[in-house]
Amino acid sequence: MDRRELGWAQLAERMHRDLFACYMNAQTGILDQWYPRTAGRADENFYYWWQAHVLDVLVDAYERTGDPALPDRMRRFCRSLEHYNGGTFTHNYYDDMEWTALALLRAYRATGEPWYEEKVQELWADIQTAWNEHCGGGMAWKKDQLDYKNTPANAPAVILAARLYSLFGRPDDLAWAKRIYEWNKTHLVDPATGFVWDGMNRTGDGTIDKDWKFTYCQGVYIGAGVELYVCTGESLYLEDARRTAAACFKELGEPGTGLLPEEGIDDTGLFKGILIRYLVRLLEIDPACPHVREVLLTNAEKLRSDGLIENPLLCGPSWKEPPTLPVQLSVQLSGLMLLEAAAKLEVSK
Repeated sequence: MDRRELGWAQLAERMHRDLFACYMNAQTGILDQWYPRTAGRADENFYYWWQAHVLDVLVDAYERTGDPALPDRMRRFCRSLEHYNGGTFTHNYYDDMEWTALALLRAYRATGEPWYEEKVQELWADIQTAWNEHCGGGMAWKKDQLDYKNTPANAPAVILAARLYSLFGRPDDLAWAKRIYEWNKTHLVDPATGFVWDGMNRTGDGTIDKDWKFTYCQGVYIGAGVELYVCTGESLYLEDARRTAAACFKELGEPGTGLLPEEGIDDTGLFKGILIRYLVRLLEIDPACPHVREVLLTNAEKLRSDGLIENPLLCGPSWKEPPTLPVQLSVQLSGLMLLEAAAKLEVSK
């Protein structure tokens, strides 16, 4: 059947299947960086944080299908990632650990397996060491650059702390979430618009990187506001999330269409998928939030009609034109997250 005739869940399932068929490495137990694999090099970086989003899409598929084979697949994948990372999930980059902890926590919520929660708590204890008084507080980006603070190391930590509080009710976790959120809002959110800046003091001179306009910074700050609203019922957090969503669409959306920008490959290839994930979360809590459903479905429709090639089902950095081989894992994950989002909206309409 032509992909344009498939429902969103069917299309997401096909892309999920092709993701693992194309990228899974039987020797490492995790996913390769490129398809075809021969496009890669032996000396390429190990993008640990991408694999956290592989676990996220495994959880997405399990939530969508209830396939009883998926928990074992998730379990084996996580143990392979831990082994490949040196027998631990800890890492030099605080934001990388946060992505992993968030995915592991979702796996715990989906399966109830205690091992996931144990690993999350280990990561959370390490992540808390990111807080220091450089730049007036906030979470450092990585352990060997403690004076550089950015949204990708702060807003996901808020989401993690807030979700831990929602699950286990520890007041310290909520206190962490509020404190990190206030730092992020005070230092890296445009007070005039709600648009989220990437980071500050990267070059050691206190400069804020206002020209780094990334979709995922908007996404994780939206997610942070939503989770704090869920925890506290305080409307200010939800209003912040709504305001940032509107600013994101205005600043980064294509005028007249709402299509999200091409952000390239490597790490940036994952950015749109992260925004999509937290826009869906915003819509779950606030179904009437202006333009969110429209933006999600507009992007999904464009990807389905113009942005894919088939056999296998692959996408590129732009969702409005087909990819050329090779296709990078980060980019493919973003496209799959968009299709999973559309499948969720199909169920909830």
